[in-house]
Amino acid sequence: MDLKALRREYLRDGLERGNLADDPYEQFERWMAQFLELDFPDPAAMTIATVAPDGQPSQRIVLLKHFDQSGFVFYSNYESRKALDLDVNPKISLHFPWHVIERQVKICGLAEKISAEESWQYFSSRPKGSQIAAAASPQSRVIDSRAELMREYERIEQQYQDDKLPLPDNWGGYRVVPNEFEFWQGGAHRLHDRFRYIWQGSGWTVDRLAP
Repeated sequence: MDLKALRREYLRDGLERGNLADDPYEQFERWMAQFLELDFPDPAAMTIATVAPDGQPSQRIVLLKHFDQSGFVFYSNYESRKALDLDVNPKISLHFPWHVIERQVKICGLAEKISAEESWQYFSSRPKGSQIAAAASPQSRVIDSRAELMREYERIEQQYQDDKLPLPDNWGGYRVVPNEFEFWQGGAHRLHDRFRYIWQGSGWTVDRLAP
């Protein structure tokens, strides 16, 4: 399939340094708030990239559940492929593809597990069906059939029909502590605007990058 003829022109306003906050967390919050106001689906969806011990990178889409000055939090099975990657190499990249408003955000940093207490607070707030699914699924492992997965789901559902599910030992959150942000705004003739924030130990430096 030849896709060379697929093109679009980026026509929204450009991005200047004077429009950016000095703090990348503040800038991310601004852009997230603007995206939320537009009511497009899945504003918190992000692609996360990890690297296996053999050097093979892999990606998957997860949902951002919280962010503040301490970092960006998502949740996962701690025995999944991404978790096994992070056990060996905690370096991670997040990507928010807000193409509909001609924006992207890339965040690089280190992932660390959050406390069981913080994981429990989120886990206990989820619908019970989602709690059961988290406990039932051996994420990233080969299974014989969907029927096998559903039998385990139904077993746990019956077991905790009248009780609260405990937090699974192999499930919880990660906090990504950034050391780099990039904000991308589409521009005419592919002359996109890119600004990179780099943590220098005591503050952030901001540079414009060539598109």
